Amino acid sequence: MKVMVLGAGVTGVTTAWYLSQRGHEVTVVERRGAAAMETSFANGGQISVSHAEPWANPGAPLKVLQWLAREDAPLLFRLRADMNQWLWGLEFLRNCTPVRTAQNIRQIVNLGMYSRGALQKLRAELDLQYDAKTQGILHFYTSQAEYDAAQEPARIMREHGCELDMKTADECVAIEPALAQCRASIVGGSMTPSDESGDAQAFTTALAARCEQAGVKFLYNTNILDVQASGGQLDGVQVARGSGEAGGRIETLKADAYVMCLGAFSAPWAKKLGQSLRIYPAKGYSVTLPVINAAASYQVSLTDDEYKLVFSRLGNRLRIAGTAELSGYSLELNKVRCEALTRRAQLVFPDAADYSNATYWTGLRPSTPSNVPLIGRTKYDNLFLNTGHGTLGWTMAAGSGAALADIVSGRQPEVDFKWST
Repeated sequence: MKVMVLGAGVTGVTTAWYLSQRGHEVTVVERRGAAAMETSFANGGQISVSHAEPWANPGAPLKVLQWLAREDAPLLFRLRADMNQWLWGLEFLRNCTPVRTAQNIRQIVNLGMYSRGALQKLRAELDLQYDAKTQGILHFYTSQAEYDAAQEPARIMREHGCELDMKTADECVAIEPALAQCRASIVGGSMTPSDESGDAQAFTTALAARCEQAGVKFLYNTNILDVQASGGQLDGVQVARGSGEAGGRIETLKADAYVMCLGAFSAPWAKKLGQSLRIYPAKGYSVTLPVINAAASYQVSLTDDEYKLVFSRLGNRLRIAGTAELSGYSLELNKVRCEALTRRAQLVFPDAADYSNATYWTGLRPSTPSNVPLIGRTKYDNLFLNTGHGTLGWTMAAGSGAALADIVSGRQPEVDFKWST
């Protein structure tokens, strides 16, 4: 078939690759001038099956209330006169029960493990270079209560095949010696030796080049203006090519099947087609810092539980990312939240990087209330979804791309996952 993929982030590009490998003629439509220029551009860098515990869990409601007054809170609901935000929030609360949390963890672990394997296979077969590190992810805790609360989610993850071992504070320092200077504040940790890290933008760019070699056509600088449907089918996508919505060449692109990989913008576009997607943008922040002292810098990818931050080593750069701000579609950088990243990194690794030379970034993560993405069919016969991956887009991209390509091709995906319909 002729298949059109809408969006060239990490999810869209992996989807395009697997569709092309299934024998389809693939075109990717992207409003930016290259792949991975938005949410995939400077994320935390972790391939983290170990992050399967969703934001919506039994302890979340109280934390969210405590964080409402904190501008630098890890999860900040900036309440707005926005019905979509309120409906998303209510669904979030529904997913905070122990039963739903356990169900969602199972879904996320299954897809995450399948995706990690798919990524490893892609890297080996295509020789993709993206500052990959395969030393696992160490999750460290500075609160005894949070460490104790982590035991049950860890048990559920292990039950579903995630290799996750709880560690003492001394064992954490043995795994990552750069944590030695803050050993006194660490109460314990968990280690997932099979998890990885790497530069999502570099991966996506490299895979996009391989896609083009395989015959995939990329239409960059192409803005979607309208989506047209009739009789239970998507008929075409009207776009402006070359110079944005206000100008350029307007035309209607047609295909046999369409895949929506538009991230946080999937919901408003689906709404135009009469389909409600419970996806809301969770603005995440990152800082990238040049390494100046390799001996004082971490090598193992880390997760700081108290501050909900991830630390990845990307060659001679440190990437620290995290926080989620639910405040609409604004990409304005919040100075307080930016400085909180640098302040925490400097406290944990004071001599590692040039903190005066920080590069800040923000992106809109397409988040569902359950943290389980929307992958599969829609009410339109020829329109498919691969979106809503939240903080785990990089982790789940390869697996969800492979699975979605199977669904489009009429095959049963290899992974046990509740597919959208």
